[in-house]
Amino acid sequence: MYAELDDLATVAARRLAALGAAAGDRVATTLPPGLEFAALMHALPRLGVVFVPLNLRDPQLSVEATLVVGEPLAGAEADVELRSEVDPDEVAVIIHTSGTTSRPKPIGLTFGNFHASAMASAWNLGVDPDDRWLCAMPLFHVGGLSILTRSAIYGTCAVIHERFDVERMKESLESGEATLVSVVATMLRRLRAAGLRTAPSLRAALVGGGPVPRDLIDWGAEVGIPFVPTYGMTETCSQIATPKLLPGVEVETSDDRELLVRGPMVAPGAISQDGWLHTGDRGHVDPDGTLHVEGRIKDTIVTGGENVAAPEVEEALLSHPGVEDAAVAGRPDDEWGEIVVAYVVARNGVTDDDLIAHCRERLAGYKVPRRIERIDEIPRTASGKALKGRLS
Repeated sequence: MYAELDDLATVAARRLAALGAAAGDRVATTLPPGLEFAALMHALPRLGVVFVPLNLRDPQLSVEATLVVGEPLAGAEADVELRSEVDPDEVAVIIHTSGTTSRPKPIGLTFGNFHASAMASAWNLGVDPDDRWLCAMPLFHVGGLSILTRSAIYGTCAVIHERFDVERMKESLESGEATLVSVVATMLRRLRAAGLRTAPSLRAALVGGGPVPRDLIDWGAEVGIPFVPTYGMTETCSQIATPKLLPGVEVETSDDRELLVRGPMVAPGAISQDGWLHTGDRGHVDPDGTLHVEGRIKDTIVTGGENVAAPEVEEALLSHPGVEDAAVAGRPDDEWGEIVVAYVVARNGVTDDDLIAHCRERLAGYKVPRRIERIDEIPRTASGKALKGRLS
């Protein structure tokens, strides 16, 4: 299969050259996940061209590109010399952050970043020649794209779904097709609702994008899904802890407990003058190297002088059997500074009083939501993160 992909990438590179793409250019794509996408990704380094995968549904993106590829390449092929090696410090991909708290930012990731990330993941999870890594994550985000890149580095199989389809993923897991999978909590809830019974070949399910509620962890244990909590971000070329720090990763905490990261998988352009990537997340590292993430600093609600971590309140709400989805944010208040507001997708029959009482059993009084807002759907990014700026 990789021999076929190599041939397709060579043809794609020559067709791009015929269209005028040359070293130093940027080529963007809106191709859906699949073989043509992979061929384009592998073609561009042969020309010295930077790859820019785009999310068509995000109107906030603005990218300067020599060429935008929206359909499979066809036509003439230029007779040009193609590169067979790359500089590890050269930018390979410009990929955008999720944009949960601000406009999506373009991040330049190098070939060295991707290689370091793949090697660290291999050290943590191991590599089986028969691995089949199931990806239903968007390839314009690093969590999905890194499955393609690390599988190519390992020479293993990536099973790419064009989008998350719960029945298709359920079939892949139950049939034993997938040995590895990357998911977010929203996917897990839908798999549970769809009646997923088993995943006989699965040796690891990387779960990222936020905390996993206890009820989902318990369900995973019942059906045999080996959850591996993972933490990473676009600027770190995917995972840096699963759940212990991966090789080469250094983490410090600032005075306000912000996690500061450095290592060979960190995008050079994301490093501050002090030599660290400032993650915007609050947390700490245990002596044994286990990373604990307490949530985004911007996700901390200060009410009456007390700090409330929104993810903790969300987890409490999601543990209620009548709650399908939830997000928590702060709302300005003259008396308290901010109040805790819960945006909830709940089943019929669940009252606000039910939810408040449920939270009181699990949270300190000042963390209990002051308001419950019922909505039909929590707005989320393609990678499953809540877009809280659209809630308030």
